Amino acid sequence: MNFYIMTLFPEMVMGGLNNSIIKRALEKDLVQIEAVNIRDYTIDKHNKVDDYPFGGGAGMLMQAQPVYDCYLAIRKKIGETAPRVLYMSPQGKTFTQEMANELSKEENLILLCGHYEGIDQRVLDRMNVEEVSIGDYVLTGGELPAMVITDTVARLVPGVLNNDDSALDESFSDGLLEYPQYTRPEEWDGIKVPEVLLSGHHKNIAEWRHEMALENTKNKRPELYEAYILKHPPVEKKKRRRKKTDD
Repeated sequence: MNFYIMTLFPEMVMGGLNNSIIKRALEKDLVQIEAVNIRDYTIDKHNKVDDYPFGGGAGMLMQAQPVYDCYLAIRKKIGETAPRVLYMSPQGKTFTQEMANELSKEENLILLCGHYEGIDQRVLDRMNVEEVSIGDYVLTGGELPAMVITDTVARLVPGVLNNDDSALDESFSDGLLEYPQYTRPEEWDGIKVPEVLLSGHHKNIAEWRHEMALENTKNKRPELYEAYILKHPPVEKKKRRRKKTDD
């Protein structure tokens, strides 16, 4: 899978992503990440990419020309007619694990990082961007959200995680938070690992983990718990009737 991150700060983006699991994925060519410097495409002799907004107001606005020319260069490289373009914006749809699963099926993905007070609306419309937010707060630029989305989506690409089942068991993968986990030693500071995890009984372990995931979600994120219960209502066990026998 190929990620193209349009940014004014490519060193920041690659410095953050070129570590740990994503670094190994890059080395194995499981994913490709390219931070494309928007400033390289300005035609201003002073390398400016921003200007004052029409109508007044605080701050500066990124101009349409360098953003669009940068986009066209990526389009030419990809050879696709309409790759998906995600614009990092606090006004966008909130990024979720479900969205990450959907995006992981794409071959090419373009992520656009704004800066200053944003980007000229005309170029956003021309590029047909999808606005995406990682939360209800404002950041200095779109680089951190782009890194978050790239990391989340890249780890869903087959082969990126050592165990592909890991992605299936993580929080939000089925609408619940993850169950508690434990490692060696079996007893630490007087606290023992739950006996069921030492039993080797896979069915009991799976049932315990599901119960703990439900409890964890109910306590920490009740809104997620309610949504899960609506989709997966508990099944009441039917009581078996005893047959009457003649005296």
